[in-house]
Amino acid sequence: MIETRDLVKSVDTSEGVLTILRGVSLKFESGEAVAIVGASGSGKSTLLGLMAGLDSSTSGEIILDGHELSSLDEEERAVLRGQLVGFVFQSFQLLPSLTALENVMLPIELKGDSAAKEKATDLLDRVGLSERWHHYPNQLSGGEQQRIAIARAFATEARILFADEPTGNLDTATGAKIVELLFDLNKAFSTTLVLVTHDERLAARCDRQVRLVAGEVVAQNGNGGK
Repeated sequence: MIETRDLVKSVDTSEGVLTILRGVSLKFESGEAVAIVGASGSGKSTLLGLMAGLDSSTSGEIILDGHELSSLDEEERAVLRGQLVGFVFQSFQLLPSLTALENVMLPIELKGDSAAKEKATDLLDRVGLSERWHHYPNQLSGGEQQRIAIARAFATEARILFADEPTGNLDTATGAKIVELLFDLNKAFSTTLVLVTHDERLAARCDRQVRLVAGEVVAQNGNGGK
């Protein structure tokens, strides 16, 4: 489903070149759930952004569903993201001027699907917010906002879901509920799930953990998963 080959990411700083990722080679199978773990600054979020096509690598290859991302321009990468990729962020990233229903409908409508309202309504029901569809993000709790963000991520039936610290802004109890929801939907939609997390409970639910230290893969552990 997605593979990285000798992936390197370096940036210029006032103190010289900083290498964030150092030759990362990984493979993620269809339907697999993988946690990328490591200390702050280890390159986790950078790796996630590169695999999602949100940034370009310095060298190496990223193959997403048979497409080598460095061979595509930004417009082509954006089209590919729209077809294949969903996102869940720590900060929710909901549009404040849209209701819960409208936030979930938006990516479906952008794909030209005439059944956007029906699909969005079904997803809000799946995440337990069918009674809150008309509320705006600022009228909802953090946990409710993350539920909407998850519904939106699955709205286009994406084949791969990237999640960056999806429980990071939530209390323990709410975070546990979000974890259950994330894996329930992942199973229902047979989505490949790649997530960055400091949450050991969340990482332990995944089929595999990839540990980064200073931009290098130092360990991969299978858990038996969900």
